[in-house]
Amino acid sequence: MIPIALAPASPPERSAWRRHRFLLLRRSSQLAVLALFLLGPWAGLWWVKGNLASSLSFGVLPLTDPFVLAQSLAAQHWAEATALIGAALVLAFYGLLVGRAYCGWVCPVNAVTDAAGWLRRRFKLNAGSAPPRGLRYALLAAVLLAAAITGLPVWESVNPVTLTQRALIFGGSVAWAAVVAVFLFDLAVAPRGWCGHVCPMGAAYSLIGSKPLLRVSAAHRSRCNDCGDCYAVCPEPQILVAPLKGKAGSGPLIQARECSACGRCVDVCSTEVFQFTHRFDHRRD
Repeated sequence: MIPIALAPASPPERSAWRRHRFLLLRRSSQLAVLALFLLGPWAGLWWVKGNLASSLSFGVLPLTDPFVLAQSLAAQHWAEATALIGAALVLAFYGLLVGRAYCGWVCPVNAVTDAAGWLRRRFKLNAGSAPPRGLRYALLAAVLLAAAITGLPVWESVNPVTLTQRALIFGGSVAWAAVVAVFLFDLAVAPRGWCGHVCPMGAAYSLIGSKPLLRVSAAHRSRCNDCGDCYAVCPEPQILVAPLKGKAGSGPLIQARECSACGRCVDVCSTEVFQFTHRFDHRRD
């Protein structure tokens, strides 16, 4: 008898929930955060006062963005104790637990850049060229230097995160113009440009969350069929190569500080190569 090679079985069709669960959870998280801020001006329920830069929840829980605090300190404005406590809480949460998840799960600009990325893939738009990834770290240093020279937290006057929240709450042509500018930048100028190459706030959270507990792992990388879908959707595709391909003896964990724990790779992978886990889990197929 002549042996007949059987074609590999196609992976079973996944449910809509498994294909979109982390996208839906991320959008729910982002909308919930915005809703808490909107309840005050829109419904008179001031459960959370302030904005994403600095807030007070239920009158007892202060939260301060560490990058904003760093600008204030560089500008030689000493912060109040509540601001320092709020920054310490944020540093502990992102630094020890979830890493750069702020960019994927909280930042409202994430939805704007996701929309631009989806349109690029949908209409196969390949124009444009992204700047070097190191630019965001250079801008981070430049922002702090500018604050020290001017005595002002200068980035906050142009920060798309602040302006997006302001546009949603108060409106205003300038605020909405900043949102549109980020969208057009990612759509027409630089693929994955803003979050992956430019945003100094994202650079700050990358540094803060370089060794978090939460990690994504290519634990089942032996299942990879080289479809490239994960690279297409990941805002930082360069971080997938070593864990997925085991280059230079690399383990399956995505250790790069640029990972925003967005779960896009988990959602899109038809063979379920990726999963959320912790930094001490080095198991693989």
